[in-house]
Amino acid sequence: MSLLTAQNVKIRDFADADYPALAALQQAVWPKQTVSADSLQHDDQELQAHPVKPHFWRIVAEDEGGRVVGAASAVQWPGMFDPHRYHAELSVLPEAEGQGVGRALAEAVWAHLQERGAREILAGTQEDRPRGLTFLAHWGFAEAMRFFDNVLDVQTFDPAPFADAAQLAPGYRAVSLADLSTELGADAAWAAYFAGFVQARADVPRTGEASPVVESEFRKRETNPQFWPEAVLLAVHEPTGEIAALTELWLEPADESRLTTGLTGTARNHRRLGLALALKLKSIEQARARGAAKIWTGNASTNRPMLNINERLGFVKEPAWIEMQWFAPQSEGKE
Repeated sequence: MSLLTAQNVKIRDFADADYPALAALQQAVWPKQTVSADSLQHDDQELQAHPVKPHFWRIVAEDEGGRVVGAASAVQWPGMFDPHRYHAELSVLPEAEGQGVGRALAEAVWAHLQERGAREILAGTQEDRPRGLTFLAHWGFAEAMRFFDNVLDVQTFDPAPFADAAQLAPGYRAVSLADLSTELGADAAWAAYFAGFVQARADVPRTGEASPVVESEFRKRETNPQFWPEAVLLAVHEPTGEIAALTELWLEPADESRLTTGLTGTARNHRRLGLALALKLKSIEQARARGAAKIWTGNASTNRPMLNINERLGFVKEPAWIEMQWFAPQSEGKE
């Protein structure tokens, strides 16, 4: 196979027909991820339809035979929206690394974001990817925060030591979103879920200020093929009816044996009662009943309360994801 060079790599705009190649690329670069062309396209469509109108731009690198060997994107995430903040991603097939593909993509992304007047760019890679870390440092990025994926072996998990912790405190009951919808009607149940989600999300660590959640966008979860309403577990405060805590399990698009935890959290005025731990234990039992092999969840390194819960349950950390940050200097341009 001939070596690639910047001269024989074509950089072009991404097209819908590229989703299968993009999924294959991401799976090759991050083999522990589970992605599919359909799930990537669904996520992109939701992002572009968001009312804040976030910027979305993606390019691909093709070799001389028309094979996609790399891709890069620059987007604005609605959950942490700022008109001058962008999130950049860049991936190159392992066999095409070190041949100028990444540099060609990075130069295109850089030019695009400088043209748009970006004042902050976020990008990242895993701590065990020294090439990627060096690449980002070369472009002026510095570490901002670390996140861990944590993995639980569901089938070997022993619930016996946690029998007492699985019981909710007096005055609270556990109910799934599906069952709450039957009790209250779908609209009332979703309104309660949304209110609880907003409160539980308030203190989740991130590299920038969180944007408000738009309720109409939140309700679109209902149409996401990975959403599992029976596994959205809610701790209801019986005297008031409010959602005091929640945890979520999401299906994975390309691996039926794997589940991913969404948000787990507790409203501030209901903390230190063990509600999050009790719900997590119930979700593990749901996963076991479904026949899942693993549960994956993510936590910021600064989120010690949730890390404590996951460590206590036996979740094992993957290599940290290092989120890196670039800020525009006072003078325009990059030396």
